[in-house]
Amino acid sequence: MTHWPEDYTAPWTLATDTERAGVGLHSGSEARVRLHPTDQPGFHMRLPGSAEAIQLRPDQVRDSQLCTTLDLGPQTVSTVEHLLAALAGCGLSHVEIELSGSEVPLLDGSALGWVEAIAEAGLTPAATERLPQPVLREPMVRCRGASVITATPAERFSLVGIIDFPQAAIGRQQFALELTPQRFVDEIAPARTFGFRDQVEQLRAAGLIQGGALDNALVCDGDQWMNPPLRFADEPVRHKLLDLIGDLALVGFPQAQVLVYRGSHGLHTDLAAAL
Repeated sequence: MTHWPEDYTAPWTLATDTERAGVGLHSGSEARVRLHPTDQPGFHMRLPGSAEAIQLRPDQVRDSQLCTTLDLGPQTVSTVEHLLAALAGCGLSHVEIELSGSEVPLLDGSALGWVEAIAEAGLTPAATERLPQPVLREPMVRCRGASVITATPAERFSLVGIIDFPQAAIGRQQFALELTPQRFVDEIAPARTFGFRDQVEQLRAAGLIQGGALDNALVCDGDQWMNPPLRFADEPVRHKLLDLIGDLALVGFPQAQVLVYRGSHGLHTDLAAAL
């Protein structure tokens, strides 16, 4: 039984190396990620064939369709959000990520595989302080069309997610929680990515979701799911919060309540940039 940190104030790294391998959602190619302990604060990524690790920063994030991509100079790395959500959500603040390939493996479409890898390695206090978390002086709002994200100063980091889809299987859902590492592991990490049957062919034709399958994404077909059972009755809205946590991981969690209505990676990135 892993003993997760109480909150997000103390610096933590891994006790030992751990790894996972699998298929990338969009590329469809195999990739491996090894996670290493480090004394350097923040998350750092070592690309194939490179001896030096690059510190991951919010300004490297590129708004790309259906996933979060980092522009690391020599190459871009896509679909980083579930891995970053797991690292930050579990309370880690000092980690080196060694990647083979250009896309982080999707695993089962949630952050559970990464949480299990972290639990296998265990956590240990890091030798240096955490990077500072963003401080919010006043409420912040960002919009894209009908989608809205707000951040309001609060005692602790809490999240409210609201989604509204015309498909009866999803409909309107909302989920709120004050985030702690234990709650992240229990209530957010297992929620899988989801898509729509009628969009699959279109996305594949556009060169996307080449690695998508019924074992790594929930697929909605109007008023039913093609691959039940769900892990939570409201798994889609929880997954939206998982993506948001991943997209805020490089900025740090603000002392704020963050509310997102019909979120997207682009909208999350707008808030991260503002923070």
